Amino acid sequence: MAGPLRVGVLASGTGTNLQALLDSVHGAEALVVAVASDRADAVALTRARDAGVPTAVFAIGEHPDRPARDGAIADWLESHDVELVVLAGYMALLTSPLLRRFPERVINIHPSLLPAFPGIRAIEQALAYGVKVFGVTVHFVDDDGGVDTGPVLVQRAVELPGAATPDEVMEHLRPIEHALLPQAVRLVARGAVSRDPANPRRIVIRPD
Repeated sequence: MAGPLRVGVLASGTGTNLQALLDSVHGAEALVVAVASDRADAVALTRARDAGVPTAVFAIGEHPDRPARDGAIADWLESHDVELVVLAGYMALLTSPLLRRFPERVINIHPSLLPAFPGIRAIEQALAYGVKVFGVTVHFVDDDGGVDTGPVLVQRAVELPGAATPDEVMEHLRPIEHALLPQAVRLVARGAVSRDPANPRRIVIRPD
């Protein structure tokens, strides 16, 4: 019988989504075995160390270019036998040297209902557009050159007709993120996720 899914996490900031994984699936359906960041001061690294998880920093200035940096990250993740890469607030775009090494094994969490409002400042984009429904998406990251363009794994929406500031929206989205990302990892861990042969953009989830 296979053991828990071995997860590597990339994070740039405070690491609250990493903490959600550590508090839920870690040691159960999955094991967080490696956490890396592009920033040495990322609080996510402290959270990982507190949990006894190996960490590393891959600053862009320490590598010739972004592909070289991503290749180094891939080497490090593979050295820890990572099976699934989770982008939990990782603010750098990944390139082919990593994505090709982990095909259909990289997922990202994004604070909008994709395909609406991809890229940075998604909440600000949504507020500027005047939407009344916000949400969170966990999606696969494909080596297609796009930004937040991979197939949607799970989504959840919330109606916020009176929301006026990014902080107000994020207050409602954060609990959704902390529930949705572990849910996505659990689905992958139990082998419940596949692509529809008739439409590779559609993710099929096998019921329990």
